[in-house]
Amino acid sequence: MRPSKRVKCTDFPCQDVNKKRYTVPSVKVDPDRIKTLMISEAPPEDSGDYFYALNNPFYLQTTVQAFSDAGFKVTSMKDILNLGVYVTTTIKCAKTSYSIFPQTIDNCSIRMLENEINLFPKARAILLMGDTAIKAMNYTAKRNTGKPLIPSGSTYKIREGEYFYKQVRIFPSYLQTGKSYLIEKSKRKMIAEDIKAALEYS
Repeated sequence: MRPSKRVKCTDFPCQDVNKKRYTVPSVKVDPDRIKTLMISEAPPEDSGDYFYALNNPFYLQTTVQAFSDAGFKVTSMKDILNLGVYVTTTIKCAKTSYSIFPQTIDNCSIRMLENEINLFPKARAILLMGDTAIKAMNYTAKRNTGKPLIPSGSTYKIREGEYFYKQVRIFPSYLQTGKSYLIEKSKRKMIAEDIKAALEYS
C-alpha cells in the first residue's frame, strides 16, 4: 500500500502554504506491520530534504538522530519502517511562514490526516511531533468525541500525561525536524524518551 494513492487533497483551500510542495508519502508500506505513527509538522520547502527523498535528506538525518538517541540503531527510513514506525506530516504542503493558520491545520486534519491514520488499523501508538501535530489531533478528537484530547499547556508538562484516542495511545512531543533540533539538547532528550516510550508501548 502507498499512502499517496489513498490520501489526497482535491481542492487545496489553504492560503498560507506552498501548494507546489504538496507531499504525501509514496513509500510502499505494509499497514499490518505499522505499530507506531510519527506525525511531524510539514514537508520541507526543498523536496530533497523530505523524509523519503533519495540520498541523505535533512529530515531523515534529524529523525535518525532522534531514534539513535532513543537507543535504536537505524540509518535509513527503511530501518525506521522495519521498526514498525510510519513517518508523515500533519500539513501536506510546505509552509510559507513560521506559523500555520489554525484553519489550515483543521483543513488537513479533516481532508487527509484522519484518513491517513485510519490506513493503519494495527497502530497502537501515535507520536505527535510538535504543536501543529498536537493541534491536528485535538481537532480530530473534537470532531469525533466532542472535546479535545490533549490539554493546553507547555509540551514538557503535557507529555507526562496518558492520552488515548480510539484505543491508541497518544504521545505529545517536540518537533524532530529543523535546524533547531540540533542545538536544543533538552528537547532532544525528551524526544528520545517519547520515542522509546511509544515503541515500548506499541
